[in-house]
Parts: sequence; structure tokens; C-alpha cells
Amino acid sequence: MVRGESPGHDRGTLSSGRGGPGRGRGPIVTPTSPAVRYERSGPVAWLTIDRPEARNALNQRVRQGLFDGARQFNEDPDALVLVLAGAGDAAFCAGGDLKEMAHMALTVPPPDFLPQFGRNITVDKPTIAAVNGLAYAGGFLLAQSCDLCVAADTARFAISEVKVGRGAPWAAPLPWMIPPRVAMELLLTGDPISAARAYEVGLVNSVVPADALAKTAQDLAERIAANAPLSVRAAKQTVRLIAEHPLRQAFDEAERLWDPVYRSLDAQEGPAAFRDRRPPRWKGR
Repeated sequence: MVRGESPGHDRGTLSSGRGGPGRGRGPIVTPTSPAVRYERSGPVAWLTIDRPEARNALNQRVRQGLFDGARQFNEDPDALVLVLAGAGDAAFCAGGDLKEMAHMALTVPPPDFLPQFGRNITVDKPTIAAVNGLAYAGGFLLAQSCDLCVAADTARFAISEVKVGRGAPWAAPLPWMIPPRVAMELLLTGDPISAARAYEVGLVNSVVPADALAKTAQDLAERIAANAPLSVRAAKQTVRLIAEHPLRQAFDEAERLWDPVYRSLDAQEGPAAFRDRRPPRWKGR
């Protein structure tokens, strides 16, 4: 359930291991809305839901801020990987703001109600969910929408819509990500699972102590950002091909995706850097 918002919350800049980069690099901070922050630490952008007093519930300001932040990431040439996070210790995101929904008498959410990467907003660069605390309902959706997921050992995941009479059409890709019977249990019971169980079934990539979450996500993002950007983007698209096409067609689509990568300047730079025993200087073309 979602707690109401209390006024007068001092947002500030988080430096803990749970709510932002905390890397001592003087991150660039741009509020995208009163409840969402966009920060950049080197090549890594952090988009943080900053409504901890309401367990980072998805009211209108948060939803709009997430859309704005995703667009800012798309347009930021120096940001190569996005980390999506929640402020505070209790929750990554506890889902929709039920009080706001009741006030709106919300029935079927419109297609652009909440950003779903790859569905209602295109994000070509890699995304990572850094999940601390609760990731319920819409919070589960956000974690599912990211390409990778790192979880604190305190994280809990639930598709809790059945407990409040709501729907989860966004869960359609879930049986592609985890075993169908696990997806079925999550959807039918609405019960939460632990971070360890989420790792066991393949929903998350790694589980770490809560105070190591931000550093783990930042390090993972930096390892990705160090690679050839054209190769990274093609790799991201390749992973989903088998979910969208028969195998033979998936191979054809993969050849099409990778052809410009092979023909790029970076495809020559990589072997040259190896030959010359120096770090590659990627141009993204």
C-alpha cells in the first residue's frame, strides 16, 4: 500500500549508497520535476525518484519527471548508461499512488501513463535498475523495463495489483524473462519475493549489501560505458530479437543490426588499439 505525501520534504542531494551516485565526482544535478532528479557521474546518468516519504510512489509529478528524465538521457551525448534508482532506504518504488488514483477515479491507464522503456518511449542506450527496498506494482514495472537490474539484499519485488483490484498488462514480457510458472505465481498471488529469490529466477543480475548498491550499479554502468557504443547499442537490440521473431528471422535481423557496426570506424579502432597496446578511442561511428 502507498502512504500519502507529506509536505515540506527537503530533497537535497543524496550521497548514500542507496539513492544516488555517491562517488565523490561532483555529479551534475538537474531536477526534472519536484520529485525526480537527473544526475550524471562521468558517463553514467542517474535518474532518481525522490519521494521517499511516500515510498517513491508514482504520482503525476513522478511520472512526468521520469518521462522528462528519460528524454534528457536520450539527448545527453555524454551520458552512455542510465541508472534508475529510488531515494531513501524503504523503497525503490512502491507502485502507483493509490490515493491519487482514488481521487482521479482512474480506470484504464492511458498508454503514456508511466514510461516503459522500449514500449512507449525509446531508449537506445543501456539502462540499469538499482533496486533498494520495495519494488511493487509500478515499481516492478520500472525494474522490469530496464535492461539490467542490481538489487540490495533488502529489496522485495511484487506484482501486487491483484490485491487492490488493478491490472498488470505491462507484465506480458515477464514469462520471457523468468520461468512462466514463477511469473504466474507472482501475478496470481500478488505476494512479494526476496532479492535472493529474484536473483534465483533470473529477474535480477546481482544482489549486494544495501550500502554497496550505488557503487555496484555505478561500476557496472562504467564497465558498459567503456565499450564501443555502437556495439553496445546493437547488443541491446539483439537480446530481444528472439522474443519478437522466429529464429531464422531473428538471425536475419541480427545481421542487419550488426552490419553498420562491422563497417564503422570503431570496428577498425578496436583491433588497432589492441595492436598498439593502448586504450581504444571510440568515436561512435
